[in-house]
Amino acid sequence: MVPSLRGWYEKYAAEGLVIIGNHYPEFGYESDLENLKKAVEELEITYPVAQDNKGETWRAYGTRYWPTLFLIDKLGHLRYSHIGEGGYNQTEAAIRALLDNSIEK
Repeated sequence: MVPSLRGWYEKYAAEGLVIIGNHYPEFGYESDLENLKKAVEELEITYPVAQDNKGETWRAYGTRYWPTLFLIDKLGHLRYSHIGEGGYNQTEAAIRALLDNSIEK
């Protein structure tokens, strides 16, 4: 999933796409900030990643599975979600549709 997120960020950031990774650790060592920083660097993630050690954001969206992707519009409405790997073409189409709808004509 990370390579696709990285690609979409590079491709669509100038059009308004904002990506925020939410890291909710599955294992204890993943809750260490230095380990998260190292992983972000190793994965060459250039978009912001929030550390959600208490799972507050995870629970707020009713997330139950890793990975889960959400698309949220400029008004804060959840417009799309996808659980698991795959569905990349469908997700990119949803990104494109949201960006196209947000452009004032």
